[in-house]
Amino acid sequence: MTIEITEVEDENEWNQHVDRAEHTTPFHRYEALSHLARTADADKRLLVGYKGQEPVGLFPIFEATKGPFRMVYSPPPHLEVYYLGPVLLNFEKLKQRKAERRHRTFIEQCLDWIDERIAPDYIDVRTVDRHTDLRPFSWEGFDVSPSYTYLVDLESDDLLMQFSRDARSNIRDRDDVDCTIRDGDTDALETIIGQVQQRHDDQGKEYRIDPAFVVELSELLPEGCVRPYVCEHDGEIVGGIVTLEYGDTIYRWQGGVKHDVGFSVNDLLDWQIMQDAQSRGRSRYDLVGANLPRLCRYKSKFGPEPAAYYTAQRKTTRMKAVTGVYRRLPSTVKVISE
Repeated sequence: MTIEITEVEDENEWNQHVDRAEHTTPFHRYEALSHLARTADADKRLLVGYKGQEPVGLFPIFEATKGPFRMVYSPPPHLEVYYLGPVLLNFEKLKQRKAERRHRTFIEQCLDWIDERIAPDYIDVRTVDRHTDLRPFSWEGFDVSPSYTYLVDLESDDLLMQFSRDARSNIRDRDDVDCTIRDGDTDALETIIGQVQQRHDDQGKEYRIDPAFVVELSELLPEGCVRPYVCEHDGEIVGGIVTLEYGDTIYRWQGGVKHDVGFSVNDLLDWQIMQDAQSRGRSRYDLVGANLPRLCRYKSKFGPEPAAYYTAQRKTTRMKAVTGVYRRLPSTVKVISE
C-alpha cells in the first residue's frame, strides 16, 4: 500500500479536511494551529496522507529547536492543549484488516517524512481519546503511555440522577442562592484566566498562558468554539469556566478555581454548561483531565467514564544521553540551568 504524504499550507484546504475527519478538536483547525505556532515560537507543518486522490489522515506537527536539538511536538508543550496528534479520514467503511494496514502505513509514512526533512532528536505526540490504537507508534520505536480524562454522556436519559448526592443537592438548591450563571464575553475570558493565573501563583506552580492568548484564540476560531461561563454573586465574578466546543464534544478547558462564597460555584457552572451543550446537540462533556486524585474527587461526582488518551515519545541516542545526565544533576543545578 502506498500513501503519499503532502504538506498543506492553504487554510481552506486544511480546514476542509479537518471538518471531514473524525474526532478532530478545535485545536486541529488552521487558525488555532497558527496561533499555537506563534505563541510557542515553532514552525507548524500540516501533513496530509493521500491514497491516490483520497485523503486518509491528518497529522499537524510543530518543529522547534532547543539548544542543539531539533524537536517535534503535537501539540506544543505548556499551552494547555491536552490532545492533538494524528486523525483519520475515510476509515468508516473499511474492514479491520484493511483499516489497520492503512492506519499503520499512514503513521509510518508521516514519521518517515519527519525523519527525512527534520531529523528530530525528540518527538512527542499526544493523541485524542478516540485515537486508541497506538501500535503503529510502538512498532516505530516510540514509548507509549496512557493518561486519562473523564467523559460525561450528555445523552443520558436522566443526567442529573447519575451525579453524586451532594452535587444534586447543590444544583437543586440553586433557587436559594443569590447568583447568576451566564455565558460571558471577552472581559469574562480575561477574568477567568486571571483567576487561574493567580491560583497557580499562590501555589507556586507554573502557568504559561495568559488572558491575551485565550482572547485571541476565541477571536480566531469560529463563533461558539470558545465560550466563557461565569458565576456572579453580589456584582462580582466569583468563578468561571472557559469551554471549547467542536463536533459532538464540549471541553471543560480552563477555570473552575474554587471560591469560598458559601455555595458550590463549580457545581452550578458545570450543570449549566451541560444543559446548554445538550440544547446545542453535543453528546459528550470532556472534563479534561483525570490524572490527579485531588481533581478526580471533584470531577467524578458527575458520574463520568474514564477515557484514555496517549503520549508517544521517541528520543535519539544523544538526546537520551543528555536527558540521563540532566536527571542525575542536583536539583539546584537544574533550577539554574532552566
